[in-house]
Amino acid sequence: MSLLIVGMMLTVVACSNSTSGKGDGGAESEKTVTFKLATPDPDSSPITVAAQEFAKVVEEKSDGSIKIDVHANGSLYGADPSAAVKQLGAGSLDMLVLSTSLYANFEPKFNAISIPYLFDDADQFVSFLNSDLSEELLNSVDEMGIKGLGYWTREYRQITNSVRPITQPTDLEGVKLRVPNNPLWVEFFKGAGTVTTPMDFGEVYNALQLGTIDGQENPIGVIESSKMHEVQDYLTISNHMAEAWLVGINQNKFDSLTEKQQQILRDASEEIQSWKADEDVANAEEIIELLKSEGMEVNELTSEQQEAFVEISKQAYPTFKELVEDDDYFDNVLEFVEKK
Repeated sequence: MSLLIVGMMLTVVACSNSTSGKGDGGAESEKTVTFKLATPDPDSSPITVAAQEFAKVVEEKSDGSIKIDVHANGSLYGADPSAAVKQLGAGSLDMLVLSTSLYANFEPKFNAISIPYLFDDADQFVSFLNSDLSEELLNSVDEMGIKGLGYWTREYRQITNSVRPITQPTDLEGVKLRVPNNPLWVEFFKGAGTVTTPMDFGEVYNALQLGTIDGQENPIGVIESSKMHEVQDYLTISNHMAEAWLVGINQNKFDSLTEKQQQILRDASEEIQSWKADEDVANAEEIIELLKSEGMEVNELTSEQQEAFVEISKQAYPTFKELVEDDDYFDNVLEFVEKK
């Protein structure tokens, strides 16, 4: 079930024979624009590769009138995701691709996407991302000065550690596990007896190397691109949480585009959603084999083993509902995935 879920200032270069806006007849004329798009992960990571593909598709669809320069590793926002969202809304970032779980710091309903073991499979997850429930979340970032162009899928999250293979919840007892600074993660892993340690991702590799923490959890593409195999012994394919990538652009910069250019960005984002989902599935087995060759011991939870973790998640539903901060929305999500 492995899944297969922005820049300084806008530079506007006016074409010598074009003007912006609409002519007297209502037809829109094109201007050439260059955006900087920020991603949080390394150049070789699945999300940065997807962003580069997005830039390519946008340039082709716009006949070169929209150019996008991709900047990896959070370099444009000091690797501080909360600051990145604020900068995107303020306009000091042009475009940003960031995990939906990080937007939960601003709109708690985004937490619903990452409820552990919420989705049965990849198809159900994609169906949810393209539903009215997710559209409601996408539109909610309007109030922050951000135009949401769409969602891209992100691989399910897996667990690595240097203590033991994880085959049942009790194997996590006492393990010092880094989790994102989000109570959804803390609550779920706390239910398994894990010693959760919220920490910025940029600090994780060194903390693992020094033994400050025992493990971490992330999508498999991040585990590989961040070279976790150098500081971790065990990889558990747990598929415990889904996330998506929210593709955002500063609202004012989006509004400065012609309607045709705006539609190109939306269409390209939709195209990359399908492209990335296929890429994630195709790459998963290759990444696992690579990590094995680098010395990691890999185990995949069976359906029976996974069920024990599912029960921990279900027991935490009352707390998850509080984290979503909207009872009706939480209930509607559970109804959508037929878990109510």
